[in-house]
Amino acid sequence: MAEAPARQHHNVTLAVLTFAGIAFALQQTMIVPALPVLQREFDTSAAWAAWLLTGFLLSASVATPLFGKLGDQHGKERMLVISLSIFLAGSIAAIFAWHIGALIACRIIQGCGAAVFPLSFSIIKDEFPPERVGTGIGVVSAVFGIGGGLGLSLSGVLIDNLGWRWLFVVGAIGVGTAVILVALFVPESPIKTPSRLDVPGALLLCGGLLSLLLALTEGESWGWLSGRIIGLFALAAVLLLTWGLVELRVPEPLVDMRMLANRPVLFANLTGLIAGFALFGSFVLVPSLLQLPRELPADVAALVDYGFGASATKTGLYLLPAALTGFFTGPLSGVLAARWGAKWPLAIGMALGGLGLALLAEWHEEPWQIVVGMLVLGGGLPMTFAAMANIIVESVRPTETGIATGMNTVMRTVGGVIGGQVGAAILTTKTIPGTSVPAESAFTTAFWISVAASFVAVVVALLITPVTRRGMALRSRTEPA
Repeated sequence: MAEAPARQHHNVTLAVLTFAGIAFALQQTMIVPALPVLQREFDTSAAWAAWLLTGFLLSASVATPLFGKLGDQHGKERMLVISLSIFLAGSIAAIFAWHIGALIACRIIQGCGAAVFPLSFSIIKDEFPPERVGTGIGVVSAVFGIGGGLGLSLSGVLIDNLGWRWLFVVGAIGVGTAVILVALFVPESPIKTPSRLDVPGALLLCGGLLSLLLALTEGESWGWLSGRIIGLFALAAVLLLTWGLVELRVPEPLVDMRMLANRPVLFANLTGLIAGFALFGSFVLVPSLLQLPRELPADVAALVDYGFGASATKTGLYLLPAALTGFFTGPLSGVLAARWGAKWPLAIGMALGGLGLALLAEWHEEPWQIVVGMLVLGGGLPMTFAAMANIIVESVRPTETGIATGMNTVMRTVGGVIGGQVGAAILTTKTIPGTSVPAESAFTTAFWISVAASFVAVVVALLITPVTRRGMALRSRTEPA
C-alpha cells in the first residue's frame, strides 16, 4: 500500500506511450514516399532503394519478439527505453548518410528498435486497471495508423521543400523526446519473469524469419524458381521446424508453444497474418494509383486515363483523413470489446477494411471516391489492430504479454510482405500493351483479392473463443511461470 502513491497515474503513462508510438510510426513510414528521390540522389537502382524498406523489415521482425521476451524478463519500461534509443541512433546516423549502403545500414539499426508497440501493450496490461486495459490498447493501436498516415503526409512536404535528410531530422527529434518522456514518466513494470534467454531458440527463430522474409521480399527480383529463393524457403522451413521442436524441449523457452497453440492466440495470429496480406492495398496500391501518370513519357501518359498524377505531398493529403479517423475507431475497439468481447471489433474492423477496399476497387475515378474509400478503410485498420492486441493480452499470462504481442506483430509483418509481393506481381504482369505501366484492371484485381482476404479474416475472427477469467486463473495455477 505504501508504494501505490509513488506509481505514475495510468493516464500520464498512456499519454507518454501515445507520443512514443506517434514518433515511431512517423519515422517508420516517412521513408516510403522518398524512395524515388533517394534512388536519384544516390544514383542507384530501384532494387537497392527497396532495401531501405527490406532492411528495416528484416531487422524489425527479428528484434521485435526478442525485445518482447527481454521485456517480460527484465522490465518493459527498460526495454522500451533501449528500443527507442536504438531507433534514435539509427535516425541520427541516417541524417549523415553519404551512400545508399550507409543509409540501408542505418535503416537496419532503426529496425532493431522496432518493438515499441508490443512493449507498450505490455506496460498497459501491467499498469492499467482491468477495465481500462482495452481502451488503452485501443488508443495506442490507433496511433499506429494515425502516425503512419501522418508520416506519409509529412514526408511529401519535407521532401518537396527541405530535402530528404529532414525526414530523419524531424524523426530524431520526435523519438529523442519520446526516450526522455518514457524514462521520466513511465514506471517500471512490477511483473517480471526471472529466467535465462533461450539462445538456441532465439538464433533459430532469427535465422528462420530472416530466410523466410528475405525469400518473400526478393522473390520478384531474383526469380521465384531460382536456386537462391528455393534454398531460402527450404532453409526457413528447416530452421522454423527445428525451432518449434527445440522450444518444446527446453525448460525456459523463448516462446511457449502451448501459449501459441492456445485457441484465442492461435486464431488472433492467423487473423493477423491474413489481415497483413489483405490490407497491403492501403500502403502499396493507393499511392501507386494516385501518382499515375506522373513522370511518365508523353506517349505513354497519353494511354493512361486513370490516376491523378499526384505529387508526394498531394498523395499524403489524400491519405491524411483516413489516418485521423483511426483516432476514434481505435479506442472504440476497447469499448466494444469490454461489452461484447474483442473478437467482435476485430471482425467489424476487418469488415470495414474489406468494404473500404471494395469501394476503391469499383470507384476510383474522382478524388472524393479515393477519400471515401480510405476513410472506411482507415476506420477499420486501427479497430482491427487494437482488437488483435486485446485478444492476445487477455489470453496470456502477464509474464507472457511482451513475447506474445511481439509474435503477433511478426505474423502481421509476414502477411504484409506476402500481400505486398502479390500486389507488386499483379501490377507488373497486367500492364498496358507495349509498356511497363500497370493497367487499370491490375489495380482492380489487386483490390478485389485483398477484399476477399479481408472477409476470410472476418470469418477467422468470429471463430475466436475468448478465455474466461476462470480459465485464465486455472491456467495461471497449472502452468509454470
